Amino acid sequence: MAYKYLVIVESPAKAKTIEKYLGRNYKVVASVGHIRDLPKSKMGVDIENNYEPHYISIRGKGPVIKELKKLAKKAQKVYLASDPDREGEAIAWHLAHLLDLDLEDKNRVVFNEITKEAVKAAFKEPRSINLDLVDAQQARRILDRLVGYSISPILWKKVKKGLSAGRVQSIALKIILEREEEIRQFEPEEYWSIAANFLKKRKKFKASFYGVDGKKTKLATAEEVKAVTDRLEGDAYTITKITKKERKRNPAKPFTTSSLQQEAARKLNFRTRKTMMVAQQLYEGIALGKQGTVGLITYMRTDSTRLSNTAKNEAASFIEETYGAEYAIGFKETSSKEKGAQDAHEAIRPSSILRTPESVKQYLDKDQFKLYNLIWSRVVASQMTSAVLDTMRVNLEQNGVMFVANGSKIKFPGFMKVYIEGNDEGKEEKENILPELDEGEEVKAVDLERKQHFTQPPARFSEATLIKTLEENGVGRPSTYAPTLETIQRRYYVKLVSKRFEPTELGEIVNGLIVEFFPRIVDINFTAQMEEDLDKIAEHEEQWKEVVDRFYKPFAIELDSAEENMEKIQIKDEPAGFDCEECGHEMVIKLGRYGKFYACSNFPDCRNTKAIVKEIGVKCPTCKKGEVIERKSKKNRLFYGCSDYPECEFTSWDKPIGRDCPKCSHYLVEKKIKGGKQVLCSDCDYKEDIQK
Repeated sequence: MAYKYLVIVESPAKAKTIEKYLGRNYKVVASVGHIRDLPKSKMGVDIENNYEPHYISIRGKGPVIKELKKLAKKAQKVYLASDPDREGEAIAWHLAHLLDLDLEDKNRVVFNEITKEAVKAAFKEPRSINLDLVDAQQARRILDRLVGYSISPILWKKVKKGLSAGRVQSIALKIILEREEEIRQFEPEEYWSIAANFLKKRKKFKASFYGVDGKKTKLATAEEVKAVTDRLEGDAYTITKITKKERKRNPAKPFTTSSLQQEAARKLNFRTRKTMMVAQQLYEGIALGKQGTVGLITYMRTDSTRLSNTAKNEAASFIEETYGAEYAIGFKETSSKEKGAQDAHEAIRPSSILRTPESVKQYLDKDQFKLYNLIWSRVVASQMTSAVLDTMRVNLEQNGVMFVANGSKIKFPGFMKVYIEGNDEGKEEKENILPELDEGEEVKAVDLERKQHFTQPPARFSEATLIKTLEENGVGRPSTYAPTLETIQRRYYVKLVSKRFEPTELGEIVNGLIVEFFPRIVDINFTAQMEEDLDKIAEHEEQWKEVVDRFYKPFAIELDSAEENMEKIQIKDEPAGFDCEECGHEMVIKLGRYGKFYACSNFPDCRNTKAIVKEIGVKCPTCKKGEVIERKSKKNRLFYGCSDYPECEFTSWDKPIGRDCPKCSHYLVEKKIKGGKQVLCSDCDYKEDIQK
């Protein structure tokens, strides 16, 4: 079929969706991401010639480039419609160079959502390529290349091959290690609590010890607890004060990239990479039956919480019709540019509020529905009225010993009718309703509970909390978080244990060297300032070559010092405690690309290696001979298998517990669920109570 106009986008899924909207005069094809980049085999930046980059076609992209050139020759005009961010602008610029397009020509088309209306409107107002955005992206790429390709070879020589360093990844590693040091230095402190259950007309309510003689009192020892309880006589307590207040709770703002990643981790248990992958699918388009393929959300790489006037008006109408006028705040103009945000386009929102999660559920897979529901609910809630809670604080006293009971009741749910934001622990606000009480009346204490506690060290970072910390410090941008977290794990600088980052010995060595020899690389303030300089390039306030030069000149001095003064570090092999069954030499524990493993000390004459596995103390339920051991899948997911594999092929994603089901005699497993662990049968519907 003949066409007049060629449109180039990044992904085939996006191409298919957009071609349906534009009609027969348009042919839409995909570049499948970047087509040119700096070479992998060398620096690719001419430092002596004002940091001029040397771009080459990416290996494997030859057929794509050849096809694009052929199609471009047949078209009257070529439109470049890559993603609406700096990365997308750079891809458009590279395409323009390869296809010999005029950079002054208005051939760049940008849309924030893939809907028929948005796409058609964008093609009515094409613009020329924004070279400031291209320069900002080039500067980031060149800075990262200068850091990575300068420091990495030094680490290879001084530590081991395969290591790397980077601007953002080095900061992330340092933050993880600083937290680990806090945990190591932490000394727990003892403290005690006293709780009491009180009774009013058969209704129990709980109160906690507050203090003595009107002063808040901390209980540090069992002796101090005894001193308090010795003052108590009988079970009658007087209500000395009741304080009632009305408290408002405001809805959270719509999602940015990082807040979406954090909330999806907390509420949906999604890894950062998974969140971005599913969001990309929702953005690029889902086939909705007779409606055709529609992009369900706006572009998912953004640091703005702003919503368009159209989206606000649509939300206000929907809320009023669905929940009632009292839930709708109506239209109001808000300034929501965050500190340091580029604010290039809106927050992540549904392309139409009217497309409720339930109305599209049948067309989405499980993960797509969960994420779309999260995004839709958050945006709708952000445009609803505040929740109103009635709070009540009751002071109960006996002989100068005071207990306090706190209660709350939702008076008006407001936005909470649609969405309750998860806090760091993923808990949601619950009502705690106290009985009707009056000042001066007496209530009885049913029991007293004394508990010993110890202060806990700060928690290790999860993906969500690390992203939050990076963002708060101005390090990195929305597009950098997911690849940064992947890199530090792939290099085995950190490992995820129970969804928390633990640094490895290798990570500690690399961080120590970078902190000593390249202090500016791991200086949070310096890196945050670099991000601001990149933003200034995008806003035409700085020249990219000057920004790169200001960084590189002192960096080159640090490189020379590191080459000369960094001592070679030998990572010693640990004895494994048993001999090689093939040659009799001692087996040792080596550190490889994917972690530690057993290897023969007689290498290279003997190449015997073994994976390090952990026994869980349970016999294999299939062969009854081997031990059940923890294993890792190719995707790094934990599963359980028999130590006698391949003779016995038993595997299970859930942990066997060494008991058989009393109902059907199959083996029982332990499964993690929300709120604790559940013991289930591997075959029938038998289950035991949740273990907290």
